[in-house]
Amino acid sequence: MKEQRVDFSTMNDASVADFLKQNKIGLKTEEARKIQDKILKRPPSMTELVVWGIQGSEHSSYKSSKKYLKQLLTEGKEVILGPSEDSGIIKFCEASGKTFGLVLSHESHNHPSQVVPYEGSATGVGGIVRDVACMGSKVIALCDMLRFGDPDRNETKLIFDGVKKGISGYGNPIGVPNLSGEAYFDESYNENCLVNVSCVGLIESNKILHSYVPKNAENEPYVFILVGKPTDMSGFGGASFASADLDEKDKEQNKGAVQEPNPFLERHLLASFYDLFQELDKQDLFDIIGLKDLGAGGVLCATVELAESGGFGAEVFVEQIHKALDDLPPAVILCSETQERFCFAVPERLKDMFLNHFNKKWALPEVSNGAMASYIGNITHDGIYRAIYKDETVCEAKTTDITEGLTVKRPTKARQIQSKKIQIPATDLKTTIKKLLESVNIASREPIYENYDQTVQGLTVLERSEADAGLMCPLRDRTDIQDHEKKNAFSISTGGNPLIGKLSPYNQALYATLNAICKNAAVGTKTNSLTDCLNYGSAEIPEEMWEFAEGIKGLNETSRAFNIPFVSGNVSLYNRGKAKSVAPSCII
Repeated sequence: MKEQRVDFSTMNDASVADFLKQNKIGLKTEEARKIQDKILKRPPSMTELVVWGIQGSEHSSYKSSKKYLKQLLTEGKEVILGPSEDSGIIKFCEASGKTFGLVLSHESHNHPSQVVPYEGSATGVGGIVRDVACMGSKVIALCDMLRFGDPDRNETKLIFDGVKKGISGYGNPIGVPNLSGEAYFDESYNENCLVNVSCVGLIESNKILHSYVPKNAENEPYVFILVGKPTDMSGFGGASFASADLDEKDKEQNKGAVQEPNPFLERHLLASFYDLFQELDKQDLFDIIGLKDLGAGGVLCATVELAESGGFGAEVFVEQIHKALDDLPPAVILCSETQERFCFAVPERLKDMFLNHFNKKWALPEVSNGAMASYIGNITHDGIYRAIYKDETVCEAKTTDITEGLTVKRPTKARQIQSKKIQIPATDLKTTIKKLLESVNIASREPIYENYDQTVQGLTVLERSEADAGLMCPLRDRTDIQDHEKKNAFSISTGGNPLIGKLSPYNQALYATLNAICKNAAVGTKTNSLTDCLNYGSAEIPEEMWEFAEGIKGLNETSRAFNIPFVSGNVSLYNRGKAKSVAPSCII
């Protein structure tokens, strides 16, 4: 059956909008017309509309926020890799002639956690771990930064319980300690909780796998190898879902956009990757391999970004993508956000080596039903992305048009903040202090972190209950360095009081940064890098876009004052329910 082509030139705007809504395609009417009239210059296929609905979303393209992010300080003498790939890398130390780096990444899984708290938070952990592992590193630490609604609401209690169980239910089985984190409660999160996670990996600076097709592909044929769980329908449209306002009436429908977690498969994949990294080291192959985690947009996102970032094109054979269900439409196979998957770009001469490593040595098909490594396509040199299904080309466009074709300049408008003098009543000091300590935003966070394994791997020095920042000696188990060098340590902390954001989004971001820096200082370390997760409301409401811009201003001024660069980050917009957005929530 031939792929449906959609001619928007025969429709009025209302019909276009209705078509997009009925088919759950995350595009505006003007964007759909731009794809047909200016980018493709022909009617798009249904697969192409899904492709742009995902790659053109705020979650994937940063089409509203990109220009603001360019203001941030991202360079410094200790930066090995800034925020340009799946994760950033900062220099950690030199030991026994080796230069070690810390791989850092920061992500949000807000909408999924509001709709399905356990699965949403669990897959957030799984995704951030893969972002760090795919740089060629050993994953050594996790952090979680959580925001919930009014604690007296039953729904808040259910979401809180599901989120903490989801984080521990994924992080504990994969054997990664939870080193730091925080939580706040506020009624602005009643309809949209925030689940931010960050992750740390350890890497040697000469053994980095990059998130693009290497220049070596100019000289020899390259292929795509897909590794992991079979593709299903879970998470289909997740990036578009993360770039839209949440609506309670769509809750059941939205559950299909949340991925399904399998931490035990991920643990096996991590072990197989660490073994592969040793083989790549022996054969000196790190410089000629590209690798990406499959997150938003699935196979589409990984393959088009690997190709475009290296300056290449791609052809993907959709039928060769291993899948769990028969007769899935090509758009679903290509764009489903099924978890526990990676995509390699490797020289064709290494194809059998990679397939055998995962399918035979590490026996993926025997470990998990349908899991495997598959050859799914080739790197091309014409800058065109082609997806082919049953001898039909269902997507054909420039890689740059897919990744950057939809951009937008949003208007901003300063929000008027109502301020009034606070009258502090005369009161008994002991009573006041007791009441403060009973506040849910001051009380102990032990009910959260007691669920997490904080010492697995044996590298943790200070747990969350012992200090303002977690402390770790990541070289402690290395056999290739001297004993005194194993004492090199790093700390990691979090900051981001959202209550300040209600008064000033600028000051909220500023104090988030200062708070995180001071927590590190409290354990005796000097902060050398920052990551951010920028959680704000609708990009289409000028006052809420202004809040985002003010947050960036606060971050920029503070990081430059301390000369501390950002090496990784994430933008999460459309965090709002029916009535209002969440309090401006820059989390560092």
